[in-house]
Amino acid sequence: MQINGAQMVIEALIAEGVDTVFGYPGGAIMNVYDEIYKQNDFKHILTRHEQASVHAAEGYSKASGKVGVAMITSGPGFTNAVTGLADAYMDSIPLVVISGQVPMSLIGTDAFQEIDAVGISRSCTKHNYLVTDAKDLGRILKEAFHIASTGRPGPVHVDIPKDVTAQIAEFDYSLELNLETYKPHVKGNPRQIKKAMEAISKAKRPLFYLGGGIINADAAYEVRDLVHKTGIPAVETFMARGTLSHDDDLLISMLGMHGSYAANMAMSETDLVIGLGARFDDRVTGKLSEFAKNAGVIHVDIDPASISKLVNADYPIVGDVKNVVKEMLELSSEIKSEKYSSWRDTINQFDELHPLAYHEDTDRIKPQWVIERVGELLGDSANISTDVGQHQMWSAQFYPFTRPRQWISSGGLGTMGFGFPAAIGVKSACPEKISVNFTGDGSILMNCQELMTAVEQKLPVINIILNNNFLGMVRQWQTMFYDKRHSETDLSVQPDFVKLSEAFGGIGYRVKTKDEFDAALKDAVEKNIVAFIDVVVERMENVMPMVPSGGSLFNMMLLEKKEK
Repeated sequence: MQINGAQMVIEALIAEGVDTVFGYPGGAIMNVYDEIYKQNDFKHILTRHEQASVHAAEGYSKASGKVGVAMITSGPGFTNAVTGLADAYMDSIPLVVISGQVPMSLIGTDAFQEIDAVGISRSCTKHNYLVTDAKDLGRILKEAFHIASTGRPGPVHVDIPKDVTAQIAEFDYSLELNLETYKPHVKGNPRQIKKAMEAISKAKRPLFYLGGGIINADAAYEVRDLVHKTGIPAVETFMARGTLSHDDDLLISMLGMHGSYAANMAMSETDLVIGLGARFDDRVTGKLSEFAKNAGVIHVDIDPASISKLVNADYPIVGDVKNVVKEMLELSSEIKSEKYSSWRDTINQFDELHPLAYHEDTDRIKPQWVIERVGELLGDSANISTDVGQHQMWSAQFYPFTRPRQWISSGGLGTMGFGFPAAIGVKSACPEKISVNFTGDGSILMNCQELMTAVEQKLPVINIILNNNFLGMVRQWQTMFYDKRHSETDLSVQPDFVKLSEAFGGIGYRVKTKDEFDAALKDAVEKNIVAFIDVVVERMENVMPMVPSGGSLFNMMLLEKKEK
């Protein structure tokens, strides 16, 4: 059929089954927004900032497993969105971000709101396009969704000049894709898989190292089967929380910079690392030369560039982790769970020696207690988003995750301001679940304007502000490594968060006691509108354990034990 470029965008979104788009209009994308006005096939959610549009699309994608879609205009609209693109790229989140561009005749003339969007996004997208002819638009959009969601997922950026959205051309979305240079390798090599399973059967202290790729591949339940069938203990990365349920006897906990003593010691003592969908990043490995230095390494990943990039893999397997784990399960009958009982006992001793804990030794509420309490009261009924900082690490440590896609946070880029808009996207994707955002008094101000989005769209996100009047994580480092020189991290001058929420039409609470917190959370859930719960917590609390940057996993700074 012959339609204009703007109509093609709408038809492509409908064909892809998109039900929600997050965005912010402007001059260069106006033709597309005119077509959005005319359709009823998907919902458009107007955020109040373009960065929030992309973060909301990320939250939607992380919670649902679908491709998130954001739509923005040219110039500052696009530059505002770049943080979201970079965040999605680092965490392998499938997005299609469509931006408007000045007309073709004005490109390169420094026209009003012109920016080299494709040049800017090249380093922080899986792929990007500048559409120069409407006849190519259908093919490009179909490619964009395919590339975003296959192989190692990631954001794809499509930049469309305004005159291209007005051009009339033939549109046929049924044409088959033919991407000669893009063919992800999804099946693992059977011989390599067999060799890996033989290595596992010979190992005395094997350890599953579970990464975020498992969540992206929807492989958590296959991984659970493999862990239980073999009886091999497992550690999770920050991005893999929820792969195993928190009460699984074979889950040690999170490892890495703020991982548990037991998890980090297990990685230091193992003789075989079984890496599934993990990339051996610096926050996990610490000092590379000391990382699991007496262990062989099995590395399963769909991205061949990730294998042996940082840690040499003795058994490299390129393939979709779900497919590979299914094949591993078929070969797992020779592995006897009981042979690892002494290894599991050793790990239990590590945990008993230095359990993940905190001291309730002040009058103020401890932030860890708040997270544990939300877990007790809401548990599986909540999806948990976070901003970035101390509250993020405490959430990863202390929330009782039971399932994949329950945990939504900014991992690789560490983006303050991510949590609230992401939680809006999470609520859009999973309206039956309570959407909770753990945040800090620093992070929440970075995108607090999204209170208006949540109120307008009736998306009742509960924001729990762990308020220590500090940029907490930076303050912690300044305390530990900069002789307590707290340079520009004191946030004693802050707004009244209760009034701030109420000004937008939400509800607010300020709590100083445990009873007040319980009452506030209960009320927020019952009232079912967007809420700020401002919790006054211990100011100088630190996230422990901690591996100093560049340090070895086995050389952790630990919580001091209190005398009984």
